[in-house]
Parts: sequence; structure tokens; C-alpha cells
Amino acid sequence: MNRYSKLSLLATAIAAAGSVAYAAQGSMENDAMAIGKAKISLIQAVTAAEQHASGKAAKAEYENSRHGWVYEVEVVSGAKVFDVKVDADKGTVISSAEDKADHDTDHDKQD
Repeated sequence: MNRYSKLSLLATAIAAAGSVAYAAQGSMENDAMAIGKAKISLIQAVTAAEQHASGKAAKAEYENSRHGWVYEVEVVSGAKVFDVKVDADKGTVISSAEDKADHDTDHDKQD
């Protein structure tokens, strides 16, 4: 009886792991496909963010936020780094904040 319980538990675990992996894969594909519905391109969003923060983009992501779909662009301006969110439909800057975490020189020295 114990042997059958272990096999049953193993089969359940394998099925659950497969379901989670399948769901995660579907979510990533949907997010990737969503960028095709954006009214402005990644290049336009990066340009808007660079102009807003007077710097150069280092990283950009497309994500679903409480504002809807946005481009989140990390812009380096001199010794400062800004996280700039650009509306994916209008191309306007929604928010911009200095990213203090990217300035942690003590953390860099520890690595």
C-alpha cells in the first residue's frame, strides 16, 4: 500500500509541475505577443525616455502595470539613473524616478 501511495504522490507532483510550466509558458507568450498591439514602438518609447531624462537608455522592458501596458526604460544621465515609464499607446512619459539602487557603490565594491 505504501508503494502505491508514493507512486500516486509522484505522479501528482509531476502533473502539477507540468501544469505550472505550461501556464508560465503561456503567460510569457501572451506578454510577448501583447507588444504587437502597442501603438508606439520600443524605439519611440526609448527616444521619449531619453529626451525626458536627458540621457541614454541602458535597458527597456514592456510590461503590464496599473497604468496598462507601458515601456519601462532605464536611462543613465551623468552619474544618475532614472526609471522612466512611457505609455505604450500615447508615447507620453507617465512617471520618472531616480533609481537609487543603481547608485549603490558600496554594493559594487563588495562583489
